[in-house]
Amino acid sequence: MDTNVLFSFFKKESKTRRLILNFEILELITPSFCIDELNEHKELICEKSKLSDSEFEEVLDDLLIFVKVFSLSEYEDFLSDAKAISPDPDDIDLFALALKLDCPLWAQEKAFKKQSKVKVFSTSDLISFLSQA
Repeated sequence: MDTNVLFSFFKKESKTRRLILNFEILELITPSFCIDELNEHKELICEKSKLSDSEFEEVLDDLLIFVKVFSLSEYEDFLSDAKAISPDPDDIDLFALALKLDCPLWAQEKAFKKQSKVKVFSTSDLISFLSQA
């Protein structure tokens, strides 16, 4: 999961939140830097989602029940391969983790779909896929 998808979990009525909370079959993962980014943007997230600081912490704790966080050391061997396919240098870690685990990536970035090594699902793609399952 990329940071923008994680951001949307903080909005109470978001599709992302409903998917994460209602589809236990999803094994969700993210690099640790995405959680760092959530914390770095805490003020903005609280403002947009109308959460207090303590509510932000509660929602983040809830999110971390459903999302396994990987440290850089767990996927660093895949960074060079990821660098070759990532459309943005800031997203190399996402692709490295997906390559290591041979799993798709949940992201809203259309540019992510311009490579063929990692399957990329948008939220609407994921909803369609799950409705067929």
